Amino acid sequence: MLSLIGFATIFIIVFLLLRGRVSPIIGLVLVPIAGALLAGFGLAEIGGLFNEGIDRVIQVAIMFIFAILFFGVMQDAGLFDPIINKMIAISRGNVIAVTVGTVLIGAIAHLDGSGASTFLITIPALLPLYQKLRMNPYLLLLLVGLSASIMNMVPWAGPIGRTAAVIGGDPSDLWRPLIPLQLIALVLLVGLAVILGIREKRRIAKLEAQGGAADEVAVTVETATIKEKDESLLRPRLLWLNLLLTLGVITLLVWGIIPAGFIFMIGLSVALLVNYPKVNDQMERIKAHAPNALLMAAIILAAGSFLGILDGTGMLDSLATDIVLYLPAFVIPYLHVIIGFLGVPFELILSTDAYYFALLPLIDQIVSAHGVDSASIAYAMIIGNIIGTFVSPFSPALWLALGLAGLEMGKHIRYSFFWVWGFSIVLIVIAMLIGIVTL
Repeated sequence: MLSLIGFATIFIIVFLLLRGRVSPIIGLVLVPIAGALLAGFGLAEIGGLFNEGIDRVIQVAIMFIFAILFFGVMQDAGLFDPIINKMIAISRGNVIAVTVGTVLIGAIAHLDGSGASTFLITIPALLPLYQKLRMNPYLLLLLVGLSASIMNMVPWAGPIGRTAAVIGGDPSDLWRPLIPLQLIALVLLVGLAVILGIREKRRIAKLEAQGGAADEVAVTVETATIKEKDESLLRPRLLWLNLLLTLGVITLLVWGIIPAGFIFMIGLSVALLVNYPKVNDQMERIKAHAPNALLMAAIILAAGSFLGILDGTGMLDSLATDIVLYLPAFVIPYLHVIIGFLGVPFELILSTDAYYFALLPLIDQIVSAHGVDSASIAYAMIIGNIIGTFVSPFSPALWLALGLAGLEMGKHIRYSFFWVWGFSIVLIVIAMLIGIVTL
């Protein structure tokens, strides 16, 4: 009975998230409560399980709030603008240099972990250049999306935080083993950008030989408005100070001597004091980025409630035990790798919340019983899935990118899907070779 209720709880949550019937918070809170009541647990017991679940995720929620605020302030102050502008200037006029520059610009722009701000920075800056050189704008989306997906492994981005909420632990502890893989992935992506740049150069040459017309894509008026409004917030004289502050924050995260949430709390306080000395300006910056920060924290806390109830009632244990009975014995120890290899296709049919809060805990429960470490299980599923973040129709930031570039979701998926899926599989194999993912 517990297995059936657990399966129904997870299925209903995934269904509601996929259909967009409710927000993740509502689904993660109300559905598990209904399941626990149906399983015979009283409100007092459910309240105790809620407390246990919240205790598991509270540090993650704190980190998210202050990390998003900190990097939002750094973006407002224009920390990354000079680097991005210089790269654009260097790559101008050379197709291969443009593709490589796109990768590097995308990585820098995504340091704040926000897909929306990444596309708001990169597409208006690079799209006119792609148009001028007659380059395919879907290539721009592919390269920026892949670059941002690699950077999305940082602990203040969504996937690592969600994973920490599911398996426990500090997001920065989960991130540290992924740093070498991020560096390798960026090098590989630069290599892929060179290959795609050569292919694009040949396509353009063929198009010009045939007298074809360039693809016309206009930058929207909204983009110009956003950039203009940000001008008053720029602090070019404080560039080096802001850079040192950001490097200091990242160094402390890697070092791991104090909690990640406390690091970002200190960093945000210093950033506001230095860049916006007036109290009103400080509060305006907090208000500007608070919606994103609070939304992510609220989802993490709701996930804590969901996991606390499913775990505490025994639904996950029961469901995992019953699923194992129907799986071939030789498959179970490798199930996390199999799911990882299918991570990008899963991104097309599952939302991020459904993947991490419904599928991950179930796979963890099944595979960890066979001696595989929970962190290794999580890494296989993260690496396989995270690379497909910006090829998924469930990504709001991707819809923003398509709107800014005037492109279509279907064409983007057809252009990018197999490149993205292949790249994710290569990264999982590398992660296995360097010991991040184990069997």
